[in-house]
Amino acid sequence: MRAFRIAALAALLLSACLPDAGGRGWECIAPANAGGGWDLTCRAVGEVLRTLGLSPGLVRTTNLPGAGGGVAYANAVAQRSDDPTLLVAASPSTTLRLAQGQYGSLTEDDVLWVGALGAEYGVLAVAADAPWHDLPELLAAWRADPTSIVVAGGSAVAGQDHMKVLLLAHAAGIDPKTIRYVPFDGGGEAMTAMLGGFVQLFSGEASEVEGQLAAGRMRVLTVLAPKRIGGILADVPTAHEAGLDVDWVTWRGFYVPGGIGAERYREWVDIMRRVGTSAEWEAARKRNHLEPFFMVGDDFEAFVKRQVKDFRAMSREIGLLK
Repeated sequence: MRAFRIAALAALLLSACLPDAGGRGWECIAPANAGGGWDLTCRAVGEVLRTLGLSPGLVRTTNLPGAGGGVAYANAVAQRSDDPTLLVAASPSTTLRLAQGQYGSLTEDDVLWVGALGAEYGVLAVAADAPWHDLPELLAAWRADPTSIVVAGGSAVAGQDHMKVLLLAHAAGIDPKTIRYVPFDGGGEAMTAMLGGFVQLFSGEASEVEGQLAAGRMRVLTVLAPKRIGGILADVPTAHEAGLDVDWVTWRGFYVPGGIGAERYREWVDIMRRVGTSAEWEAARKRNHLEPFFMVGDDFEAFVKRQVKDFRAMSREIGLLK
């Protein structure tokens, strides 16, 4: 009991000494509309921050879509560069766009990378009444007429939802340049387009499809993971089972404005460490069907910089960059 009181007091003192922007509290920007992975990241972590008493009250989630995360990135760099109360959700979609120069002159060095607390895998899904029942059937139709299938995703052109399909096509012997892809501002909008019959295939993440799958409106053809995952997707084959060496791991993490200073950055890293090692986050991670992936501070900064470099090389390999 004494240890519990000491831990609670430490959490209270930490939250009391951190800036709250004049009483406005903390804010987490999800760089897409509600319903996608970035939105899930903000809301899930924000709730744990509040539960643990690490934040000064409720952590607001603000949806700021546009340019595959570029609008949110520019907002953090140009308009709120020294805001100590701001978190922004990030994923490989962020690092991929940075690798391809899609954020203009902005680079991965313009923000500070705090940490990642979970991960999930890419999926390809169709409506429940679609003619394809597994990945080999889809690939056969795709090879016969690459222009007959239109893909929807919650990232911009050349973003991660587009990239995972291009990599799959490349591995299957289909020219990636023939793939038709329509970007939406978030996975929720992309799924709605697919379920409405406007496109034939959804490229997204495991957490985005589980609700529609449980409702019987959707069929997941493949999971882009090294092995089958659990839960409602336990029976879905991997791309490896169809003979394609393609994985896509989507980490869920955060960056903060680059001008907040070293002391505040260290505070954010400590906060993320507390969240990521808490029983409350473990429960939230499982509840949101995220796989374990925990990395903070300098390790995460180095990981992000390395991933940007790797994505740049990958983009050149499949013809997205010269």
